[in-house]
Amino acid sequence: DGWRVLEADGHDYQAIYKALREAVRDDRNPVAIICHTTMGKGVPAIEDDEEYHGKALPPDLFEEALRVLGVENDLERLAALRKAGTGMRSPVDLGHKRLKLRVGRAKTYPADTKLDNRSAWGNALADIARLNKGRVPMACVDCDLVPSVRTGGFQKVLPEAFLQVGVQEHNAATIAGALSVSGVLTFFSDFGVFGFDETYNQHRLNDINETNLKLVCTHCGLDVGEDGKTHQCLDYVGLMRNLYGFKVIVPADANQTDRVIRYIAREPGNFAVAVGRSKLPIVTDTRGKPFFAGDYKFEYGKADIIRRGSDAAIIAMGTSVVYCLEAWQALKAQGHDVALIAVACPTEPDMRAIRTAARTGAVVTCEDHQVWTGLGASVAMALARSGIACQFEMLGVGRYASSGKPADLFAEQGIDPASVVHTVKRLIRKKRR
Repeated sequence: DGWRVLEADGHDYQAIYKALREAVRDDRNPVAIICHTTMGKGVPAIEDDEEYHGKALPPDLFEEALRVLGVENDLERLAALRKAGTGMRSPVDLGHKRLKLRVGRAKTYPADTKLDNRSAWGNALADIARLNKGRVPMACVDCDLVPSVRTGGFQKVLPEAFLQVGVQEHNAATIAGALSVSGVLTFFSDFGVFGFDETYNQHRLNDINETNLKLVCTHCGLDVGEDGKTHQCLDYVGLMRNLYGFKVIVPADANQTDRVIRYIAREPGNFAVAVGRSKLPIVTDTRGKPFFAGDYKFEYGKADIIRRGSDAAIIAMGTSVVYCLEAWQALKAQGHDVALIAVACPTEPDMRAIRTAARTGAVVTCEDHQVWTGLGASVAMALARSGIACQFEMLGVGRYASSGKPADLFAEQGIDPASVVHTVKRLIRKKRR
């Protein structure tokens, strides 16, 4: 196929280096390097024997392997620990601390603005880079998606700290996790389908290794629009809730996104932030002013009551909040007094807000996410565990959708404003019977 092929001893670092150097210097041909290796290399008794790929060595081979590799034989000490019942957990406590970071003043986008949450993320990231340049070690890991995931502002401010890994998402997630436990404030940004779905096992290993990663993925949900089924990340909450150490945040608009990014930059631990692709209206209060502004301060696990009401309650997440606010307006025009609650932290739902919603007697959840594993599932579990009974229905994505404008895809899946209105009215009628 026109490639130049180099071969090397895969156990000889100098041979590998020479092959890489030769490949890099060849500016005329694509180059493939074949490294010849042997399983079990260095322990003659098990070399090239696939039986020992996952099989524990018998005592004699175990001792021989340690001797050949120059590793101390402390099996007796480890066996004693296991027998004592203390387990084999690592005694190392990474103990990530809250950074002394300048996060700057939160931006407030005006009520008449339409802005995508990914741009708000990029703007906040660039602010943090400017404010901490030369003060705090930082890095941003990207997978050849600078214009789409809005990491260009960081790249301009700190080009030497911007790591362009290309289409090697697994490698990028691993690098980002390793940097984050090395005293570097590390952001990793990608499309949701790559940053959450494609690299799930790397994040599982990051979680096991107690990393301090700030993962921000864009183009989540059906809001990815015309990119179609292959790029519809519909399980960003469902996946990340399986990891014990990741906190999941799905902001509602640009103003909340700005405050979320400044929050996670300063706070220790792993965070997964999911945002969409489209430009959205700003969420406003009853006076028409930006809701996530002024005295508003993001607090992990706390829901936000956008509108109060007594007939029913809509609980929404992320992109769906602005669509549900449109539904709320239609319901109000028809004489229904309905509450609207925005939940940005679906894996740790706010019980006080859920009880407030349940007191109306009719609760509808709405999300641009797989219907059984996201916000609705969390609210259902919270209601069940608390013994709270009410009319309840979950609206979400029930199947892979086609390629099209987000509003059309939402209507197709029954999570558009008209569908929300219809469902709320039906539950109100049921509770009154």
